[in-house]
Amino acid sequence: MRMRYPLARRTLLVAAVAALGLLAGCETQVPHAQFPELTYSQLPPFNLNVARIDVVQQYHSPGKKPHVEQLFPVIPALAAERWARDRLKAVGNDGVARFTIIYAGVVEVPLKRTTGIQGVFTVDQSERYDGAIEVKIQILDGQGNELASVSTRAERSHSVPEDITLLGREKAWFEMTEAMMNDLN
Repeated sequence: MRMRYPLARRTLLVAAVAALGLLAGCETQVPHAQFPELTYSQLPPFNLNVARIDVVQQYHSPGKKPHVEQLFPVIPALAAERWARDRLKAVGNDGVARFTIIYAGVVEVPLKRTTGIQGVFTVDQSERYDGAIEVKIQILDGQGNELASVSTRAERSHSVPEDITLLGREKAWFEMTEAMMNDLN
């Protein structure tokens, strides 16, 4: 037996479905800032007496919290890779320089906030970002034997207030990557 709905009920049902469809189609555009590209080609190259430069991306981000580097406007691992491609130049006939990105992560650490009535009137620092970029350069002969190596690590921490905007957070992340890369450079 087929159920019949009064006309007013059907009209209301159709209107509700149409309204839900319109709401589902709405989206809020979140403004994203345009940050400058981190390049190093304007700086003099490091001429290495090797035939080839290999860049090895050893670090793979977990892609989930507490790691947040994948959300950065300039991902630290890619900035380190760009540095190697811009600054290291092979000028020899034999051997390899291997530039390995060992670590390029940033961890978000929640910070303690003021509670109670005082917390209503206090703007606390809500998160701290602890980041590091660690790289190693090895010089290998034609047989793959290591002749020399050097490694370095740049670390930075930055905290943000609980009322920070998305744009403010992205700016803080960009400045953090830029500072680590300046230290690395």
